Amino acid sequence: MGGKTGNGDGRSHAIRLTIPAKPEYITLGRLALTGLARVRPLSQDVLGDLKLALTEACTNSVRHAYEGGEGVVEILYELHPDRLVVEVTDEGEGFEPSAGGSAVAGDLSEGGLGIAIIQALSDELEIGGRDGGGSRLRFVKRLDPH
Repeated sequence: MGGKTGNGDGRSHAIRLTIPAKPEYITLGRLALTGLARVRPLSQDVLGDLKLALTEACTNSVRHAYEGGEGVVEILYELHPDRLVVEVTDEGEGFEPSAGGSAVAGDLSEGGLGIAIIQALSDELEIGGRDGGGSRLRFVKRLDPH
């Protein structure tokens, strides 16, 4: 990412963070969101919603991907002038929120509530596998123009 990086430059910014698939490292993902809020100011409400959605997405990967084994969770943040895209991927077993592959608020099985929270806090949500194995959860939060 060369060139200027500042408020109002109209460019997209991408950051990739890889953390061990352990609960104590999820805080690093939240800190990266705080850092992004310095590049593109976000309201405290929006930042809080994003942190909660990210925590739930990472928790699902940590809890379901590796069955107590070693592994990593990769978080990709794409900051655009009008939206923030967050993608959480792992190379583990995967997680299906329901038989139909879509999250519904009534699915309160283990992990189902976390997916419902992400769905409620974001404007778009995609859940699926990734090429080569593992799972991918992607959510989008539209941002007000600044």
